[in-house]
Amino acid sequence: MKIGIIGAGNIGGNLTRRLTALGHDVLVANSRGPHTLTALAEETGATPVPVGEAARGAEIVVVTIPLKAVPDLPSGVLDGAADGVVVIDTNNYYPRQRDGRIAAIEDEGLTESRWIERHLGHPVVKAFNGTYAQDILERPRPAGDPDRMALPVAGDDEAAKARVRTLIDEIGFDTVDAGGIDDSWRQQPDTPVYGLRAGVEGVTKALAEASPERPAAFRG
Repeated sequence: MKIGIIGAGNIGGNLTRRLTALGHDVLVANSRGPHTLTALAEETGATPVPVGEAARGAEIVVVTIPLKAVPDLPSGVLDGAADGVVVIDTNNYYPRQRDGRIAAIEDEGLTESRWIERHLGHPVVKAFNGTYAQDILERPRPAGDPDRMALPVAGDDEAAKARVRTLIDEIGFDTVDAGGIDDSWRQQPDTPVYGLRAGVEGVTKALAEASPERPAAFRG
């Protein structure tokens, strides 16, 4: 499968490593340009490209950049993607640490992913936002393994969500359906599931225990 990854930080870099190891054709981009991704390309066999070309021909595109940088993505960043492209959003809102206050999230009550959809003009599936980057490389397990971790996945498009869950299964993790994008607050920072290393039962329980009230540390 052809997969575009926008963002080559901890999550983006390790997804590049894992997905190329599984035989996928990965295009990877960052804000600093393809010349800064030479080492990652040599290590993994991924193709470094400008951000505007990361989605070209891709069946799945992963957006894994700081939330505040999403509005600065090139216009039409998904142009040229394969028909029916699925977009995975891994992002979190950190107003005090990084992003500054975003009124649409805090005043209108939009989830991070709904806000990102507005900027991309395309539906997203939220996944990997509470996953430790190193776990992507160190904790994959075969299906049925009692130590296999589960990841929550939220999205409005059931077919798109199913494709993401299939990909995550291939990477080596179980998944739990976390509802639609308006429910994705259940996996935002400082909720019980965020950073949780547990199986399907533990993740399901943690999602149910989440509170919609955003903690003070995660308000601008």
